[in-house]
Amino acid sequence: MLPDLIEITPLPAMVSAAITVPGSKSITNRALILAALADGETTLRGALWSEDTQIMVAALQGLGFTIAIEPDDREICNRTIQVRGLGGKIPKGGAPGKPLELFVGNAGTAARFLAALVCLGHGVYRLHGTDRMHQRPQAALFHALRELGYRIESANDQLPAEIFGAGPRKAVCGVSIEESSQFASALLLCAAPGQWKVNLNLAGDDAEETAYVTMTRRLIEAFPRNGGEFQIEADASSASYFSAANWLLRSRIEIRAFPASDWQIDAAFPKYLPLPGEISRRSHLGDSIMTAVVLAPFADGSKKFTDLQRLRVQECERVAALRTELTRCGVTVVEQGQTLTVFPAPGKMHGAEIETYNDHRMAMCFAIFGLKIPGIKLKNPACVRKTFPNFFQKLAAPPPAGLGAAILDAATGRVLPEKQLFAG
Repeated sequence: MLPDLIEITPLPAMVSAAITVPGSKSITNRALILAALADGETTLRGALWSEDTQIMVAALQGLGFTIAIEPDDREICNRTIQVRGLGGKIPKGGAPGKPLELFVGNAGTAARFLAALVCLGHGVYRLHGTDRMHQRPQAALFHALRELGYRIESANDQLPAEIFGAGPRKAVCGVSIEESSQFASALLLCAAPGQWKVNLNLAGDDAEETAYVTMTRRLIEAFPRNGGEFQIEADASSASYFSAANWLLRSRIEIRAFPASDWQIDAAFPKYLPLPGEISRRSHLGDSIMTAVVLAPFADGSKKFTDLQRLRVQECERVAALRTELTRCGVTVVEQGQTLTVFPAPGKMHGAEIETYNDHRMAMCFAIFGLKIPGIKLKNPACVRKTFPNFFQKLAAPPPAGLGAAILDAATGRVLPEKQLFAG
């Protein structure tokens, strides 16, 4: 078990390694929904097994779906998952006054995808999650579901919410992806069995959000609707940390089975190394823009990161969090509107206790920062369980399977053994 505070020790020399990363969270949770809606048994290979995907599996089991889970010999945080789909039918539902409870944690994909899925059932469902999930947007999705004819009860159009399933309904809705593409993806995943026509508002030409909608469409097209097998590729956002380490440490770090498709926008991350003068979350990268931000103090010249508004409504207020924690480490960061400008800080950067805000990406980004700067300590490092439970094991394992970094219990200075670095 990871302690509450760990210290990352810098790597003194170039590393030669070949790293595997777990399966894509975005693809895994979409595939789980499609497998539940398929007509027959689907085997998902290379599926991510982390907090967010475990939440999705538990919810589907709570809805009555039969799911079998087997280990994956190639990656300990992947699983082979067999789902018996029922051709669009949802086995269980609650009743007024006694809804079927579904816990979604702080998993945006689970919260949004399940909200659409349970509309196809018959009965009452109550979706709820963590305090942070109850603050995150849901209104555009709820509006679209009401437009399709479903009853949604929520005090503020956020979670917790009660959803009254009424089965398939031939109807039309429109949805905006201004706040999240997951609203559109949720509707598209369920559109065929629901007999829904979904019109998307793509105003603003948001490449990052549109990329996730495109991923959903391609996944629907490729998925075996009558059961079969589906291979899930590695998570490109998770791979970005090791691409970053490769650049930062001037090393030879290979990422095994790097995503071969262009489904994940963050598969483009290596193309942005060395960092250009400006990177947009609207046009260039998804979550891996956070990885780029923490590399910026090591770059030549100031770097500007634009169109960051969606980072503010995710696992934490990520724009403020990045600015605050980099500043804590001696970096000059200017926040103006939805833009962060990060200035190079050679000789000025120093160790600090980093608040991770229970955000997996904050923890992983600053762990990479700590491979170069001594004295970086991470609070609540176990928050990486959300998408990458064995992340710190990958950092610490001897090359070539890992980077060989020593990770300390900050309270005692003791080097943590590999088994204690798993965020289970």
